[in-house]
Amino acid sequence: MQTTDSFISAFARLGDFLRRLPNDEAGELTLEQKDAFVELVESEHIYNPWFTRDSVLNALSGIAQMLEPEVLRQWLSPYQLSPPAQVRTVGLVMAGNIPLVGFHDLLSVLASGHRVLAKTSTKDDRLIKKVLELLGDIDPELGERISLTDETLKGVDAVIATGSNNSARYFEYYFRNTPHIIRKNRNGVAVLTGEESQEELYRLGEDIFTYFGMGCRNVTKLFIPDSYDLTILMGVMDRFSHLYQHHKYGNNVDYYRTLYLMNQDSLLDNGVLLLKEDSAIASPVGVVFYERYSEIAQVHKQLDQRKDEIQCIVSIQKEISGAIAPGKTQQPMPWDYADGVDTIEFLKEHVK
Repeated sequence: MQTTDSFISAFARLGDFLRRLPNDEAGELTLEQKDAFVELVESEHIYNPWFTRDSVLNALSGIAQMLEPEVLRQWLSPYQLSPPAQVRTVGLVMAGNIPLVGFHDLLSVLASGHRVLAKTSTKDDRLIKKVLELLGDIDPELGERISLTDETLKGVDAVIATGSNNSARYFEYYFRNTPHIIRKNRNGVAVLTGEESQEELYRLGEDIFTYFGMGCRNVTKLFIPDSYDLTILMGVMDRFSHLYQHHKYGNNVDYYRTLYLMNQDSLLDNGVLLLKEDSAIASPVGVVFYERYSEIAQVHKQLDQRKDEIQCIVSIQKEISGAIAPGKTQQPMPWDYADGVDTIEFLKEHVK
């Protein structure tokens, strides 16, 4: 029977393996397991061109950070979890926009003591299958509580589904009689003051460009003061110019540059990023929208009115509630729940 200690021990061993991987070390696992995983990391871009080696290693590093034993203890201690009276099956519909994006949901369900039935995305099935294989080798009991399917989820006691705004409508209807968490499109925003250092602006670039801007925590919208000189920001963003060589990303930049110019839209363009003044939160890949403000109160009002579109806020402005420092959007901890919905509390309340 799973205890919190056994759960932490198993996932900490997995985290240790992932942490050592870039240094060509296997840790407690075998060299054969390490070599197979390295081969997967190196070849993933063949199956999904967006999943470059750097993107995959960045995702693995974030998971490894999440699986530090002390982090897991800090996360789980407030819940006072105990083995459930009856083990239930929780269905997961995983997204595929960035590598291993569904890992946290799986971690949460297993922490609660229940079974997982996961429908992986065709864009990200190889990595998650390999991670689950390793987890099963580390702790066979945990491995036995994980199943994968290519079919529509049926016979589950609860569902956590992540997708687009369009797919969310289908999920909400299909799972209307099943306890569920349905996630829609969200994005990161940044509130600039004009007092950011060059290093902070570079870190903001990481929030924009990591995973080519395709994650829900990537910054796609900037709020800037009326007097803000965007050429300063674009000068710092030049340091990411190498990303234009990625054919799919470069094609996106070229496509939207052409589209906006045909529409006679005003743009700032440094070759790797297009900045366009626009009230929308979500921007296309290769584009970041911006909006000017004269009073910070205007920004507070916007953030409150549009909170259902926003996953996280980046700012050095201390008046912005819940803001995180530049460069930290892709380093969430287990308690940084997507959409602000506490998955463990949901499972405790609705899956009994």
